[in-house]
Amino acid sequence: MARYTNTLPISATTARLRDAIVSSLQAFGLNMVYETSDYLMAKEQPGQVSLAQLTTIEVLISPPTVAADAASVNLVVSNQELPLRHNNHCEQVFSAVNQAIVALV
Repeated sequence: MARYTNTLPISATTARLRDAIVSSLQAFGLNMVYETSDYLMAKEQPGQVSLAQLTTIEVLISPPTVAADAASVNLVVSNQELPLRHNNHCEQVFSAVNQAIVALV
């Protein structure tokens, strides 16, 4: 199973950040499966790649704390594909989503 993770410090407000992330995920053609105020889950639509390559994107938004004055975004992109190549489908989706979230800053 391929799995790529990243934690990003974000200085934006949590509500605005959440809406911007949802818009970014939908711009990639991902279906929003589950949404709360601090957690998002999206999946790829079947048809472009094999079923094992369909990725699941999870985003956890942690609000600022006393120790850290910036919000934290935890990104997890995974699928059932074995990562036999460095540049596999899961890694490509992770890179694209990660860059989109970094661009929101």
